[in-house]
Amino acid sequence: MGDLAPSTVTSTPQRHAADLIVFGGTGDLSMRKLIPALYHCDRDGRLADETRIIAMSRGGLTDADFRGKVDSEVRPALHGDDDEGWQRFLRRLHHVSLDVGSSDRGGWSALTHLLAGYEDRDRVFYLASPPMTFGPFCREAHEAGLVTPRSRVVLEKPLGRDLVSAQAINDEVGEIFDERQIFRIDHYLGKETVQNLLVLRFANAFLEPVWNSLWIDHVQITVAETVGTPGRRGYYDHAGALRDMVQNHLLQLLCLVAMEPPSRNDRESIRDEKVKVLQSLRPIVGSEVDRFAVRGQYTAGEGVPGYLDEPASTPTTDISHRVETYAAIRAEVKNWRWAGVPFYLRTGKRLPDRRSEIVIQFKDVPHAIFPGAAPNRLVLRLQPSEGIHLLLMAKEPGAGEVTLRPVPLSLSFAETFQSRVPDAYERLLMDVLAGNPTLFMRRDEVEAAWRWIDPIIENWEGSESLPEPYPAGTAGPAGAHELLARSGRTWHEEEL
Repeated sequence: MGDLAPSTVTSTPQRHAADLIVFGGTGDLSMRKLIPALYHCDRDGRLADETRIIAMSRGGLTDADFRGKVDSEVRPALHGDDDEGWQRFLRRLHHVSLDVGSSDRGGWSALTHLLAGYEDRDRVFYLASPPMTFGPFCREAHEAGLVTPRSRVVLEKPLGRDLVSAQAINDEVGEIFDERQIFRIDHYLGKETVQNLLVLRFANAFLEPVWNSLWIDHVQITVAETVGTPGRRGYYDHAGALRDMVQNHLLQLLCLVAMEPPSRNDRESIRDEKVKVLQSLRPIVGSEVDRFAVRGQYTAGEGVPGYLDEPASTPTTDISHRVETYAAIRAEVKNWRWAGVPFYLRTGKRLPDRRSEIVIQFKDVPHAIFPGAAPNRLVLRLQPSEGIHLLLMAKEPGAGEVTLRPVPLSLSFAETFQSRVPDAYERLLMDVLAGNPTLFMRRDEVEAAWRWIDPIIENWEGSESLPEPYPAGTAGPAGAHELLARSGRTWHEEEL
């Protein structure tokens, strides 16, 4: 078991040439995440010299226009002055104008011309676009003769709005691409701490004996954001925190915490075990939703507007009043390892601080001989500073009365390894180019997550009650704290 984790979280750098076609190539995701990640991959020598990056959008840009846009908008956010490397990267960039669903086939003709003669390369279609475009894009790419046996397609989240729409998208894309060619991306799985969770669990023998309900009291998974939704309310009205964050990011983290050790070191074994976790989640249905799930919406706080007053391109509607910007859930994994251990999930906008973390709360010592002893905690911090912290009880120095205090044994990746912590997209993009699907979601995995989430969504959307208000800048609605308080627990809020 000791050699499992390293081989599943590392891959051989991609060095043979490929064409990466990014649909939505001038959008926010591309300019803020994908282009910088690809630049860093290029700077680190992980892209072959002949690899090309082809952006597709409706912008009507020439290659020179697109390179100028990247140079003015992306480069200032990059730290470094490697002008030669930056100019080399810009030369990789191309742009093709395309409007999916349009009768104008000029864009596909231009892309066909650009790709002609390179059919022997790996060809990656990255769909950084709304899910409604996934099926039409794949169909039109196939009709244009651009889908080869060496092609892959990357689907950004959210994959649908519910199980039915997710199945429809999977069916549409699956008509063109085999499952082995489809990479459903969740960038949280590319974070260093998430990958190190596998190493921590499966490359360190001391943890496995206590990684179960005999020793663990509960697990908390938090993704907290300080930002609101300015300019994005039109999207968020139809997504909400449950669809936007819980169905994908938080459930993926839950799976990695709760999964069994994979039996083999191959690319499907980890995904097999994650699916088993999702299938073991206790359904939350009917009246249980009110007991085990809490939703909230932020109101005006100090210096910031409430959700309904955020700047937006669309007016508020009845949906705006009902959508949740905060969600907390008490989940249970019904199997031998985790029976009786609650998993508390929470995510929200306009919270006091930006923090993503997994907290493993151990049980009290069987017999306390020191007053003031607190249970041990293992905290895996995903952001803002990635690291692992084990909180142990220690005696404060001094003569006289014994005074205990929790003290962290901390591993900061940046400080320990003295290197830049790569962005999650860097790792995932290289895995796509290498054809390694380990950190991507399989169809049955996505659909199992929707199958568990759907009853909660249906209950909330069919309820006459509104989300519980909480002022921007506070720790969320009171109901979320009551969710834990009913069993004598509290959310982990300490700074490390």
